[in-house]
Amino acid sequence: MDKKERRVGTVSRGIRCPIIREGDDLALIVTDSVLEAAEYEGFELRDKDVISITESIVARSQGNYASVDAIAADVKAKLGGETVGVIFPILSRNRFAICLRGIAKGCKKVVLMLSYPSDEVGNELVSLDKIDEAGVNPYSDVLTLERYRELFGENLHPFTGVDYVAYYGDLIKESGAEVEIIFANQPKAILDYTDCIINCDIHTRARTKRILKAAGAKIVCGLDEILNAPVNGSGCNEKYGLLGSNKSTEDTIKLFPRECKQLVLDIQKNILDRTGKHVEVMVYGDGAFKDPQGKIWELADPVVSPAFTDGLVGTPNELKLKYLADNDFKDLSGEALKEAISKSIREKDGNLVGNMASQGTTPRQLTDLIGSLCDLTSGSGDKGTPVVLIQGYFDNYTN
Repeated sequence: MDKKERRVGTVSRGIRCPIIREGDDLALIVTDSVLEAAEYEGFELRDKDVISITESIVARSQGNYASVDAIAADVKAKLGGETVGVIFPILSRNRFAICLRGIAKGCKKVVLMLSYPSDEVGNELVSLDKIDEAGVNPYSDVLTLERYRELFGENLHPFTGVDYVAYYGDLIKESGAEVEIIFANQPKAILDYTDCIINCDIHTRARTKRILKAAGAKIVCGLDEILNAPVNGSGCNEKYGLLGSNKSTEDTIKLFPRECKQLVLDIQKNILDRTGKHVEVMVYGDGAFKDPQGKIWELADPVVSPAFTDGLVGTPNELKLKYLADNDFKDLSGEALKEAISKSIREKDGNLVGNMASQGTTPRQLTDLIGSLCDLTSGSGDKGTPVVLIQGYFDNYTN
């Protein structure tokens, strides 16, 4: 058995689960589903296996939903209900359209400021080549809707076929607000139109808020500050607000999971109690990778993992096998090479930062790397595997 196991490194398995509803005991369901899969497929859990749960079933079990009207009420209370600048949203029917409907219902006029040539996660409004041809400087030039259409016409998203400029404009009007659309990349550009602003960017939100406040904006509210507390009994997310939310129905969104550290600890304990194995557990949402074809960076959630057990803190600490083989041990081969490399791995430092033999390895957060693997394993459609079991991730050449 040992000889056979050494032939396999990391294995990622999608685990089928029942459809999760509000109030379900998710820790028990996940534990049962993993153990049933192991029995049915004929494998055993091991120490340092990783059980990952998609954020959507966590939020669903928490009943963490909110309506368009709840968003509207919060926006009106926090921004005054008059003219509101909505800046740097991502272009997404699933991620932002429902939020925009709620925002528009909560004010009289929306000045929508879109970044160009693409949004924060790479959805393209217009190509860089067209920007160059038009002689436009996206770092400084502010374009009106009329000027944008004159220069670039209609631009359909390559994956969805949607003209997001028209789609968002129509959506705001249908929600009962006036709309003005501009295109700019400097946050301060919005201050020529209004001093009450919702900045919708995800990963750059702290910088955007800082710039706007320093420039004299009256109210600056990030998406993370809308629905960061319940409104009329709605769901909420104390830390991230509307960030990480997804469309549920035409009038409701599913919010990012609320505090769920206890969930991962409960699953870890369940597995230990029932198998004697110490596994790691995490909740994951989007992976953190970029699509080379559509140039879209996948991470529309505020973080890859909102909760994880302590064994997943930190970054990999790995040596590059091909570096050792081509440099330190270039004169060795066969068993001698294998033993020399194994010895280097066994004796490696606890921190390899700056060590030439670790260059080209991936010093990213473990949860970001594992979350990306899980996102690709579970998919975003109808695979029906919202739990992923990863085995062998922490193995190396000597195991």
